[in-house]
Amino acid sequence: MSKIIKIKKGLDIPLQGEAEKILNTAPKSSAYCVCPPDFHSLTPKMLVKEGDKVQAGTPLFFDKYNEKILYTSPVSGIFTDLVRGEKRRILKLIIQADGGDDYVDFGIANPEDLSREQVTEKLLQSGLWPSIRQRPYSVVANPEQTPKAIFISAFDSSPLGADLDFILNGQEASFQTGLHALKKLTDGKIHLSVHAENTKAKGFLEAKGVSIHRFKGPHPAGNVGIQIHHIDPIDKGDIAWYVGVQHVITIGRLFEKGIYDASKIIALAGSEVLNPRYYRVIHGAKITDIVQKNIRVEEGLNHRFISGDVLSGTKVSEQDYLRFYDNMVTVIPEGDKPEVLGWMMPNFDKFSVSRSFPAFLMPWKKFRHNTNIRSGERPFVVTGVYEKVLPMEIMPMQLLKYIMINDIDMMEKLGIYEVAPEDFALCEYVCPSKIEIQETIREGLDVMLREFS
Repeated sequence: MSKIIKIKKGLDIPLQGEAEKILNTAPKSSAYCVCPPDFHSLTPKMLVKEGDKVQAGTPLFFDKYNEKILYTSPVSGIFTDLVRGEKRRILKLIIQADGGDDYVDFGIANPEDLSREQVTEKLLQSGLWPSIRQRPYSVVANPEQTPKAIFISAFDSSPLGADLDFILNGQEASFQTGLHALKKLTDGKIHLSVHAENTKAKGFLEAKGVSIHRFKGPHPAGNVGIQIHHIDPIDKGDIAWYVGVQHVITIGRLFEKGIYDASKIIALAGSEVLNPRYYRVIHGAKITDIVQKNIRVEEGLNHRFISGDVLSGTKVSEQDYLRFYDNMVTVIPEGDKPEVLGWMMPNFDKFSVSRSFPAFLMPWKKFRHNTNIRSGERPFVVTGVYEKVLPMEIMPMQLLKYIMINDIDMMEKLGIYEVAPEDFALCEYVCPSKIEIQETIREGLDVMLREFS
């Protein structure tokens, strides 16, 4: 049995609305969406025109800078709308679903019998290659490179995070097939990280062909970046790939069925959800079809819909769509109402890291958090709070400041190759200066990517 890696720094935010372990099937959406901004640094080049009929697995666009990487439709239907933003940037591709099961046939195969090139080609043609991302830079992996290792996190420690044990139930065979396929892509190890106490699924604990690592501690212990840092840190010149559990399952189904089956299980969670639970959906589904008639209605209350978790998810509207990498939809109060005297009023219903409110006397209490940050941006001063929630041997304050002044040499020395925005989500949460830290980290990574790619 592997030793337990104990994460001491971090923070578990006690929120109301954890998803109950009940699995429903969400109604099929009339339309599905593929969002190019989900794939950072992507410049899409279209392969279809409005009005074209597509199958599940039909290529919609490719990456301008790597034409081998295709992005495919999750459903069959008609490509009806191309939504553009500023500077004509492509934001969304809308597919009007026909309700059928019309798939592109990519062929059934046993990945153990295939070469690396054959496995890579099948993933590229099916549109599943983008499910594999790389560190450094936290972007879609380059199929022409070979990683030193592949990392998979088998637990989600984020607030109200989905229970991956529950999601894996009944899909163990596909998960193992996906592992066999991924093993062909690296000469190194596949590292599977589980929770030392909470992970019970045999599909994780008895997985074949992987090195299992046991973690224990508060969030962000479940972040793959934190796990990489403690298992096999990234130095300059290193490349490591990482894949989510559900994408491993989807890869497995590709080889077992020969089709791109984009179905997944997500958690619908948050204090504003009447019955938080799990739903089987197809990625790119409309949020309103997932949350319908299951949201708290209260006069004067607005809701924040988030594709993903509350710390690093994407703000969406109810008419928007589920994003490619997300395993949950969270709904919390918007927090757009002014508070009289704010933090000066004693309040047992507010959570505070700095113990500004007496609620810390009730460690069992769950809170109905909203999005109010209770001030604007303040001077960026040394406080030491980041170091308390970031379990990495780096200096977060110094790294952020050198990113702000665009000092590439110091960014390298301070460990920017190891980090991604979500690793700094808790730093942003506890930040007394109200700095957009995740955005700053992303800007720094983009600078490095342009400089060295």
